[in-house]
Amino acid sequence: MIPTKIVKIDPQEIKESYIREAAKILAAGGLVVIPTETVYGIAANMLNKEAVDRLYAIKDRAKDKRFSLHIDKKETIEDFAWDIPVSAYKLIDKFWPGPLTIILKAKDKDTIGPSTSLRGDGERPSNALGTSLEFIEGRSRTIGIRMPNNEIALSLISEAKVPLVCPSANISGKPAPNNFEQAIKDLKGLVDFAIDAGNTSLGLESSVVDLTVEPLRILREGAIKKEDIENTVRKKTVLFICTGNSCRSVMAKALLEKKLREQGRRDVEVLSRGIMMLSGLGASAETRELLRSEGIDVSSHNSQKITIDIIKKSDIILVMEKLHETKILELALEVKNRVFLLKEFAKISDNDLDIADPIGKSIGFYEETFKIIKEGIEKISKII
Repeated sequence: MIPTKIVKIDPQEIKESYIREAAKILAAGGLVVIPTETVYGIAANMLNKEAVDRLYAIKDRAKDKRFSLHIDKKETIEDFAWDIPVSAYKLIDKFWPGPLTIILKAKDKDTIGPSTSLRGDGERPSNALGTSLEFIEGRSRTIGIRMPNNEIALSLISEAKVPLVCPSANISGKPAPNNFEQAIKDLKGLVDFAIDAGNTSLGLESSVVDLTVEPLRILREGAIKKEDIENTVRKKTVLFICTGNSCRSVMAKALLEKKLREQGRRDVEVLSRGIMMLSGLGASAETRELLRSEGIDVSSHNSQKITIDIIKKSDIILVMEKLHETKILELALEVKNRVFLLKEFAKISDNDLDIADPIGKSIGFYEETFKIIKEGIEKISKII
């Protein structure tokens, strides 16, 4: 038995000194009981084999039942996983941070990013990743990853600066604890540090989805229902890109959404974004006028800048100009087979596949632009 330090943290007013103390313990190979939104967990440094062995012993857990990685940023999945399917980005966009664990193909230990292979002191651990990957959730060479929706957990993961596994804070065979009293009951004297943050907000374990197989497999239906997971993955995402997201992509999105409504389609999500830095601008006056003639109101539109997450979750990416395609591929080269110039789908005889920016041009120029986009959307609506 060891002395377990217990501290109480108000989730609305997190005491940073406790977070720093717990993070140091984790980086050094200690075990810490932490709250998440699902249940309480026991966090351990994935890079420390002794810590993970100790975690197995405390939980009385078979070595073939592996642990999942907990992260604090969505993009961290790419440090640990490869060949990530579009379905993963759809689920991440919809449910993270939240009660969803996704199983992906694990990167080889030699290709894992440097930010994930450092100890708390900044030194690369000798052979640590080679030994730690065997403790990750799933079959050989796969990894289970979750981003919890709990500020205490996220702060601790960030502060620890080491990848953390975090199974539920119970002895195997006993119920997963949704309050601190249940969590500490059998663990006092076995862990180094424990954070009491009251009751968890959900009280149900995360749902677990294996995305290394096709179709996906739901290994555990937890806080997120099977139907919600399947509907999210099934829905196609069409993304329109222009420069400022105030005219061309707005037209395209609005016209496609109208077509889909007319077809009674609810299985397609339509998005529009711009490549410029500015966000929060409305649709141009000319765009609003032209769409109004189609019975469409875009007066509430606010421009948004493209993000890598949105790019990677999209099944079809339709750009207005070649320069937009170039920018998208600079951000995410792996989507190259999903990017098309919208004008390719219009009935245009010329060889110029760019749809020129009408900003600052005459209403006549806007009308010609609108006609081209409308023709492209007519075809797109029939093939998606």
